[in-house]
Amino acid sequence: MSQIEQIIVLDDTIGNIDIKDQYVSLNAPITLSGQLNITKLITDKTFSSMSSPLQIGVDEAGRGPLLGCVTIAAAILPNTWSDLIEHQPLQNTPLCTLTDSKKLSEKKRDILYPLVQKYALGFVVAEIPAAVIDQINILAATMLGMRLCSETLLKAIAQHFATIVVGGQNELNKEQIEILIDGNRCPDLDYLTLEKLGLPPSAIDCQAWIKGDARHTSIAAASILAKVSRDKTMYEMDARYPNYTIAQHKGYPTRAHIAAIDTYGVLPEHRRSFAPIKHMQ
Repeated sequence: MSQIEQIIVLDDTIGNIDIKDQYVSLNAPITLSGQLNITKLITDKTFSSMSSPLQIGVDEAGRGPLLGCVTIAAAILPNTWSDLIEHQPLQNTPLCTLTDSKKLSEKKRDILYPLVQKYALGFVVAEIPAAVIDQINILAATMLGMRLCSETLLKAIAQHFATIVVGGQNELNKEQIEILIDGNRCPDLDYLTLEKLGLPPSAIDCQAWIKGDARHTSIAAASILAKVSRDKTMYEMDARYPNYTIAQHKGYPTRAHIAAIDTYGVLPEHRRSFAPIKHMQ
């Protein structure tokens, strides 16, 4: 008889946030969606042998466009699948074609998207809307999204594994978790809250990986989730605003996009702090 999987839904909407010890009311809500498969995480090699760290890959899509959200995703692959791409840990797995989303066609990304969701031990996607990007700037918005995705998975792991005791020792206290960020900097995690949940700062190693989505499978998995999720929101927006040909440019500053703004005006979803939008209002 097959084991019934315990899956924790991680959907949330955030309207207020602590940013550098300041409580900020956001100009628009941030949405989070995802899940953590408790059953798979327990049976995965990471939590059975503790021989290697649990790795969470994090990446973003949509920092450069003039329109729409910046989308951030975090993903936990099975332990034996989470490694440098050059080591080919995904060979002979359903994710064997996984790499940096920018190196894949849209068709291949769309094929991988549900597979990453199916085989990942956990994942979270955060959408930071244009109003928040304008409020705190794109870098801060991206770092906030990376922080929220990482913390959402970390908190869920802590809450569901803090009570697991083997041989008189809390299993969570033995765990080491690596947060692998695509880029050159890491977000400021809320270590105080995480420590209260049983994850001390010493258990969390946040690493910045330049071009990490082309180097590590877990970051590549996050890049697929972020890119395809953002594209889906762009297609939905295209249906609402057909004159802007959003499905073609995805919000990037193409000639067609700029011409549409000149003709039809600035949309509520445009980033007003971005040139040339701020000069066209």
